[in-house]
Parts: sequence; C-alpha cells; structure tokens
Amino acid sequence: MTYLQMLFLVDAALMVLMSFISLCLFIADKRKAEKGAMRIKEKTLLYSAVLEGAVGAFFGRILAHHKTNKGYFTFVILTSFVLQVGVLVFLGVMAF
Repeated sequence: MTYLQMLFLVDAALMVLMSFISLCLFIADKRKAEKGAMRIKEKTLLYSAVLEGAVGAFFGRILAHHKTNKGYFTFVILTSFVLQVGVLVFLGVMAF
C-alpha cells in the first residue's frame, strides 16, 4: 500500500467518523432546542462541519430541520463539503 493510498483511506475514515459526529450533534441540538435544555454552541456545530464532518452536518440539517434558515450555516457547510469531497477525490485519483 502506497503512502497516497493510506492517506486516502485515513481521510475517508476520518470523514465518515466526523460526519457521524456532526449528524449526532445537529440532531442532539435540535432535541435540546425543543426541550428548552442547554444547547450546543453554534461554533461547535460549525467546527464539526469544517473538521471533515460536512456530509453529516448537511444531512443533520435536513433530517432534524435544524439551522436551515441561517445563511452562514449554509455557506460554511456547503463550502466545507465541496473542499472535503474535492480533497478526497484528488487523493483517490492520485492514489489509484
């Protein structure tokens, strides 16, 4: 296994893990919002999206109907998504 192949696999695994975490954070924050409990900070939600979790954040917004009216959430998540998928595709093309 070459260095690029290993880097691709690590990036893909990290993206899956962080996307799952982002998805859980968005769903948990929506539930807390409905109950009136202490919320997860917006900064934390955005960081989870930027740090390889954009796919989960995107689907978390859709599934939970959460933060859908916030324009900066849309911008950050979609920009992160494009960059993360672009890096993954680039690594995949270079490795295989």
